Amino acid sequence: MLSKVLWNSLLAAPAILGAAILSSPAIAADAVAVDAISADAQASAETVQLAGLPADAIAQSVTTPDVATLDQVIQYSNEGNGAGSLAQVTSVTEFSDVSPDDWAYEALSFLANSEAEGGLDCLEGYPDGTFKGGRAMTRYEFAAGLASCLDALTGRLSSLDPDALARIEALQQEFAAELATLKGRVDALEAAVGELQENQFSTTTVLNGRTIFAFSDIFGDSGIEDVNNTVFQSRVRLNFDTSFTGEDRLRARLQAGNFNNFNGIPAAGIAPASTDFTDQSDFSFDSGGDFNVRISRLEYYFPLGPATVYLGAQGEGISDIVTSVSPFDDAEQGSLSYFGYNPIYDLGADEQSIGFGVTLDLADSIQLGLGYLTGDGSNPDPSSGLFDGGYSAFGQLTFSPGDLTLALTYVNAYTSPEVDGGVFSPSVYNGYGVSVNYALADTVNIGGWGMYVDTRTFAGPAEFRGDGEAWSYALTLGFEDLGLEGSLLGIIAGVPPYTGSFSNQIGSGNNAGAFHTEVFYRFAVSDNISVTPGVIWVSDVADTGDDIFIGVLRTSFRF
Repeated sequence: MLSKVLWNSLLAAPAILGAAILSSPAIAADAVAVDAISADAQASAETVQLAGLPADAIAQSVTTPDVATLDQVIQYSNEGNGAGSLAQVTSVTEFSDVSPDDWAYEALSFLANSEAEGGLDCLEGYPDGTFKGGRAMTRYEFAAGLASCLDALTGRLSSLDPDALARIEALQQEFAAELATLKGRVDALEAAVGELQENQFSTTTVLNGRTIFAFSDIFGDSGIEDVNNTVFQSRVRLNFDTSFTGEDRLRARLQAGNFNNFNGIPAAGIAPASTDFTDQSDFSFDSGGDFNVRISRLEYYFPLGPATVYLGAQGEGISDIVTSVSPFDDAEQGSLSYFGYNPIYDLGADEQSIGFGVTLDLADSIQLGLGYLTGDGSNPDPSSGLFDGGYSAFGQLTFSPGDLTLALTYVNAYTSPEVDGGVFSPSVYNGYGVSVNYALADTVNIGGWGMYVDTRTFAGPAEFRGDGEAWSYALTLGFEDLGLEGSLLGIIAGVPPYTGSFSNQIGSGNNAGAFHTEVFYRFAVSDNISVTPGVIWVSDVADTGDDIFIGVLRTSFRF
């Protein structure tokens, strides 16, 4: 198959091929004038000179073609016939880029028209209806076109005059080396492909890997510094991506790592009983510890009419179905901290793993996304399963006119975490988010987000019950290709999720004291390795009154 595809791509010889196999001396003389057209046509000019050799000079050593050698050329040419071949034409008028005033028009007509006197019926063009006669041509391409013409002449050798036979033999000998080289290259490629096919992992599945090495340390008051040390942590992911139709994808991901959170940093909740968002010192590439290998993602998406359907069997999140808009939402190439995108996508994070979603393009720049996820959808116990336990349901409208991307997101979540002594404290959240990013001059990204959440905790210990509201907002700035090609300087500044008010003053939660700032610079060491140093500063982390500084050096490997 590969040899045919490669060979067929070479069969489109430019107009000079016509001048090279002419049986009319007048046409040949016209063709010689082409060498004055451009200095780039040197190889073509050499071919014209060959076509203009006196017939009697050639006939002194050759009177008829060597049939065995000619058969070898024709046999090699036949490898290009079949599915995917370039279209043969019967009239030069079929080419949209050839006109009667072109210098080689008469030669092309002679090659194409089998009904004309002496016509050769051996001209082929590109599938788009063009001949591309002004393109530069190599001797290999000429040899390929020659082989195609010789194929067309197989059954007509006896009707050709001696001069035509002599020219054919001369051309055959002139390009024998190129044809042999081409065949050798194709044979080598076929052997390599055969070896790959015999040892391939799968005909439908691609394996790709991602590995992160991270050095980090945390600084703050003595209560934080004394209980933490510099660490070297890592994570590895193996993605098995399978496509059955070319438009769908089944992903199974194996993940393992040895990340442990820094000590003494409390989680930031938006209600007294909630653990809805990650630790404010957490990394975007956190994986858990002990290198326990697990299936961290199992999902399948496929087109269904104008929509795309997502089925998440494990590890599915809202931002896996709809875009989070932020250019920093990439654990390997984006922000170092969790605060690289709108926290609205993490609302009810414990209830995001199993479920389904759909995206529908309403117009070229408008997309609607809907979904339903649960954290316990595989458990048949009461108050569990797909629809009888906690969940996160969401909808998002995404507008992307030109360089601007804007998303309006709504999330309704229900969680029932265990608090004291086996007592559960169920809560309902209605979250509203807006996320925006504008690409300025292709290298500068300006963006940000805002989030408002209405909360209600209606059972559990008295100090946990009540109504409240929560907020979060941030601005982002990104500079691509700054200093180095492929680099990214990212700046994030904003307020992590906090409790704006809560009706039960016994438990007040996180009250807007924290401010998060992050600066990172990613640069490429090679096509598969990037390094990202950065600094994260959080003031009054989780209302403790403490400021923390985290230094990070992340190295990302792709394979």
